[in-house]
Amino acid sequence: MALEIVPEWMVNLEDEDVAFIKNFILASGSLKEVAHQYGVTYPTVRLRLDRLIQKIQISEETAKEPYIGLIKRLAINEKIDFETAKVLITEYKKSKGGEQECQ
Repeated sequence: MALEIVPEWMVNLEDEDVAFIKNFILASGSLKEVAHQYGVTYPTVRLRLDRLIQKIQISEETAKEPYIGLIKRLAINEKIDFETAKVLITEYKKSKGGEQECQ
């Protein structure tokens, strides 16, 4: 049995995100085709892809700060609102001695 190595950016993706990526690839990157497969509109699929891109970017950017990555993922997944995320990240940075504003 071969040992599978999962890239760091994939670790925080949900199963449905991986399935979306697979369907996107099998559709040769056609968002129109993916929309047809899921029975949704093109803008809905575009939004889903944009959120997936954000998740991957956050994973890459916050590898050194897992807490900040967690807060950003919660905001992207609409578990908390963006204003709450900003407050939590700002307070976390203050507690670590870096009073930088959250972006």
